[in-house]
Amino acid sequence: MLLSVESLILFTGILLLLGIASNKFSTRMGVPVLFLFLVVGMLAGSEGIGGIEFEDYSAANTIGTIALCLILFDGGLRTTIGSVRTAWKPAAVLATLGVVVTAAITGLAASWILHISILEGLLLGSIVGSTDASAVFSVLRSGGVNIRRRLADTLEVESGSNDPMAIFLTVGLLQVLTNAVPLGSGLLTLFLTQLAYGAVVGLLVGYGGVWLLQHVRLGAAGLYPVLATALALLAFGLAAVIGGSGFLAVYLTGIVIGNRRPVFHRGILLFHDAAAWICQILMFMTLGLLSFPSRLLDAAGPALLISAVLILVARPLAVATLVSFFKFSKREVMFLSLVGLKGAVPITLATFPMLAGLSGASQLFDTVFFVVLVSALIQGWPLPVMARYLNVIEPANRPPPVTLEISSLQNVNGDIVDYYVEAGCQAAGRKIKELALPDGVVVALIVRDEEITPPQGRSRIEVGDHLVVILRPAVRAMVDRVFSHRERKSAELPLSLEFPLRGSTKVRDLEECYDLKLGESPDVTLDQLMRSRLAGDALVPGLAVPFDQIILYLREVSEDGSIQYVGMVILPADEREPPAEKTPEESMESDEPAAEASAVPSEADDKNDAAENPPGIDSPENG
Repeated sequence: MLLSVESLILFTGILLLLGIASNKFSTRMGVPVLFLFLVVGMLAGSEGIGGIEFEDYSAANTIGTIALCLILFDGGLRTTIGSVRTAWKPAAVLATLGVVVTAAITGLAASWILHISILEGLLLGSIVGSTDASAVFSVLRSGGVNIRRRLADTLEVESGSNDPMAIFLTVGLLQVLTNAVPLGSGLLTLFLTQLAYGAVVGLLVGYGGVWLLQHVRLGAAGLYPVLATALALLAFGLAAVIGGSGFLAVYLTGIVIGNRRPVFHRGILLFHDAAAWICQILMFMTLGLLSFPSRLLDAAGPALLISAVLILVARPLAVATLVSFFKFSKREVMFLSLVGLKGAVPITLATFPMLAGLSGASQLFDTVFFVVLVSALIQGWPLPVMARYLNVIEPANRPPPVTLEISSLQNVNGDIVDYYVEAGCQAAGRKIKELALPDGVVVALIVRDEEITPPQGRSRIEVGDHLVVILRPAVRAMVDRVFSHRERKSAELPLSLEFPLRGSTKVRDLEECYDLKLGESPDVTLDQLMRSRLAGDALVPGLAVPFDQIILYLREVSEDGSIQYVGMVILPADEREPPAEKTPEESMESDEPAAEASAVPSEADDKNDAAENPPGIDSPENG
């Protein structure tokens, strides 16, 4: 039936509501959400209860391409540079050679099963060669599974970067089949051009976009996500126009922008998260409308055989061959072999042969559609169980029950970080004033048992708390160390950076929070420690007191002569010297002032705790 504009809007709203309901059902039942989206689209089609006649492959291709552009951009925004550094080698190999090996094995099998030419079989293998990260992680999340960080990073980067390879192989083989490009050197030139131009355009638009987002003052906050979307479309279109991979370009643009934290960074993320969901729902349902269940039944037999080769032979063989060089355990390799879920990319690519007028294109489309459905069910449904069986999971922190955001129309040298206090966290059981946090770091909010607790210096942190901390990016590594697990290896503190500390910080707190050994009385404050070491010297900012692992610098003295701020610099290992041995007489002399000083803080702390911590949101410096 033909739809008016009003009817089209009505059906779009209904389909979006059904898509959201499908996602809720998917979360509860563990069924992959892409499968349900496709089923809803099929039910709305000409052979379903909706009766919507839709066989416009050009429109479906346009919708799918725009949707994939925004979905990849959203994925890039959320891909941290840490994930890229951790997993770029195995992910890059799987995203390139892995796709080629998977496509070759599947294509040869498809050629034999469907009785088509080898090139047509390789075309089908290329179409189904890429994996879908959103499908993988949505299935794992619905099953309550959090896989190991390195595995998650590898899957995230691989699935975000393997679509361009699958698209290149599909477009290249189509051009060979239509005699537009010769097989061999012409195909290699096309690949290098797509890769080089896509990468260059993606990085240039990304860094240029970061500059725009940081320096152009827009009158409304809502324009920043729109500007980011415009940059994504610009990267894709520019790369595609000059012969590069638009999908690679838009993914790289997203990575650059996401890791440079532009103005309204959180707003941009929220906007594109919503846009990505809308795109997924519309894309899957549009592709579902294209399908004809009667034709799928005819393609079921050969498609099941091709699916078996893809799931049980091609992906496992590609992973086992290529990933063995990167020190993954056998269990991790097996899990990576199983995680080859297909998403909307293969179905979108299956419209390319239809648009090119390739003979047998409808058979390819129906086969690919059925393979995606089988992959979603056979690989997706048991994935959480397999992750637990292979023991590749790790505990996941609960999502923060509340969030804060810095809203400003210009760059602010500040960040808001949520920390979950797990069992074994160094901060657990300690008061905020005992955390030795750098100057300017503020614990803004404590959420405990779904209740908000206004933090004060004397507030004690408990296991299970969510802490919302406001800090400067320069001291992030130091704060991360304070909230890290006692037995878990944390990142090394920067050696060249001076960390600001308050003079009221105790030696005990400094040693426990940052794994240091100063060899001094634990109850002495940095103020008292500096005074004892600088006895006889005028307290002038810039004076240094060296220790085995650190150097403390006097930075600010108050009007009453107390040391307010101290700068701490971590010494490189090769510059550390063991402290000189003291004679018994020297040890007695050096211990006396420390013992005297240790009695002072207890009284002062009680007074400060009562007088300097009024109710409300306080900085740790008030403790």
